[in-house]
Amino acid sequence: MTPFLRLENISKSFGAVRSLHEVSFDLGSNEILGLIGDNGAGKSTLIKILSGVFPPDSGAFSFDGKKVNSRYYSCAQARKFGIETVHQDRSLAEKQSLWRNVFAGRHITNSLGFIRIDLEKAETLKILYDIIELTADGLDPDLPVSVLSGGERQGLAIGRAMYFQSRLVILDEPTTALSLRETEKVLGFIQKIKDAGKSCIFISHNIAQVFAVADRFLIMDRGMVVADILKKDTSLIGLTDRLLSVCQKEIPHA
Repeated sequence: MTPFLRLENISKSFGAVRSLHEVSFDLGSNEILGLIGDNGAGKSTLIKILSGVFPPDSGAFSFDGKKVNSRYYSCAQARKFGIETVHQDRSLAEKQSLWRNVFAGRHITNSLGFIRIDLEKAETLKILYDIIELTADGLDPDLPVSVLSGGERQGLAIGRAMYFQSRLVILDEPTTALSLRETEKVLGFIQKIKDAGKSCIFISHNIAQVFAVADRFLIMDRGMVVADILKKDTSLIGLTDRLLSVCQKEIPHA
């Protein structure tokens, strides 16, 4: 079966600093991939390439077996391929209303090009009720994002990605600074991504959280993939030990 996403020998450097070196892996449809590694492993650089923020220096990647011309690949093209990224912070404009956050840059318009505000508000309520499962009385799409808790904000960002029929949702440290209860909500949202038949790349320093929801684990170290492990072939302790053994390796001297 052709994987939804395939990366082949992706490399990226910034001046003398090598961020990625010949990174290769596949991602299947309806798969949750846990991307783990220490600081400086290259995780953020990798997702920025997938999100269209900047191109790789070399290598290739494809969607559904169709190779992408990385020279012209952009954030807009990433969205056309069905890739949405939810960043650790700044994914939402906190002072703007809920509905404006959902439809920013992708408004529903009529035949004359005017924004259908009532419809956008109604669709926002569906996301709040059906995906985030908020039950508070008086829930209003005109409320600012700042009224939501941290977990609810991440839920809104994930719900927005699912509403626009994304096939791959990339989550970059989505549980940072959240309480245990809020973290459980976010992990539940990740499970909903899989239940909807979509794929997810979940990036986190919390191995227990990644292990709870991922089908497979990709360990990166100093810009390289050093392990690709199926969940059925390991345990939480085994995965933690493997990651620690990678992080404790000495950096070779030039």
